[in-house]
Amino acid sequence: MIHRIPGAIVRALLIVIMLATPALMLPGESSDATQATVFVGLFAGALTFAEYASTYPGLIEFRYAPPFNRLRFLSLFFTVFLLTMICRNPIDPTPFSAFVEAVGALIGRAIDLPYSPVRLMTLMLPADTSAAHLDLVRTAAGMAYLISLVMLAIFVVVLKLFRWPANHGAFNVWVNLPTFDPTAGGDVVTRLERDARFNIALGFLLPFLVPAVVKASSTSFQPITFESAQTLIWTVAAWAFLPASLFMRGIAMGRIADMIRERRRQNAEGEDGAFQAI
Repeated sequence: MIHRIPGAIVRALLIVIMLATPALMLPGESSDATQATVFVGLFAGALTFAEYASTYPGLIEFRYAPPFNRLRFLSLFFTVFLLTMICRNPIDPTPFSAFVEAVGALIGRAIDLPYSPVRLMTLMLPADTSAAHLDLVRTAAGMAYLISLVMLAIFVVVLKLFRWPANHGAFNVWVNLPTFDPTAGGDVVTRLERDARFNIALGFLLPFLVPAVVKASSTSFQPITFESAQTLIWTVAAWAFLPASLFMRGIAMGRIADMIRERRRQNAEGEDGAFQAI
């Protein structure tokens, strides 16, 4: 356990820094919002430390199958950081924040197509939303969606070129998938493939479903306006990151199912060869 503590501390600090980034970088944030962010960051950091410092798995999947979690963290960190720069530019512009906003605006307009996730994000805003605020939401949504697509592309490249997760030795299903019970019943490969298809389908539908559900609920509840910068940052980040993360999980579980099927085939061929030799 001792040799795992430094890595757990580093991971916990990175989580705290990521969660505190909007509160620390956005000017004019209230003290209550900052204190709440610090509290959430400390809780998330403590949970991460306990998870990675412990011997037995808990909730975090693919602990020993890098770079799965590293890609997810980097994707979320860059999403939060760049969205913070986009929201900061109208208040305290800098050359870097202006560049990030210009790139995000270009991406947002490029993928703001009919029935696209970015178009649905803008359509769920109230009808009296100003044009400037609408452009800000479109820019943030376009930047976040691009980062999620880049994360998926990098993971697919790592999976294909570096034979993930076989490039790190034997894959332990119990350690890397603590929420998946291989003894729950039924064939493990069939269940892994079913879960993989479910995660991929849900990851594909979520960017479309979330804005539609929010828009439908606005008739009964107060509509979301994203007037608060932190609300905009975390909502858009979650809207883009969670579906991509489900996509990655589905692809990973499908890959593990293929590895188990291939190992079974090799074992069966070995047994047949041994029987013929006898």
